[in-house]
Amino acid sequence: MLGQSVALDPRQYAVRRDLADIRLADRVFAPHYAAAVLRVVVTATELREKPETDSAVIADLPEGAPFEVLEFVAGRAWGSAPSVNLVGYVDTRALSWPTS
Repeated sequence: MLGQSVALDPRQYAVRRDLADIRLADRVFAPHYAAAVLRVVVTATELREKPETDSAVIADLPEGAPFEVLEFVAGRAWGSAPSVNLVGYVDTRALSWPTS
């Protein structure tokens, strides 16, 4: 990255103080970058503002919606829901998993 980081809205861009989507590396500095892993919502679920299950719901994601995961932690996935152009947390049980 050349120059300074730009301020991006973390509700719409997958960027936190500790982690950012690798696709944003030309615009923001982060200690770590991750490549999004595409999953599909297999059971309608809520996109939440924070990882806690009682945090604010920012969108409802229907079955079939894409979800771009950047981090899996303790049964929650953080990433981007392109169908609503929002970033947040979902329960990992609501997401598809690759079959071998």
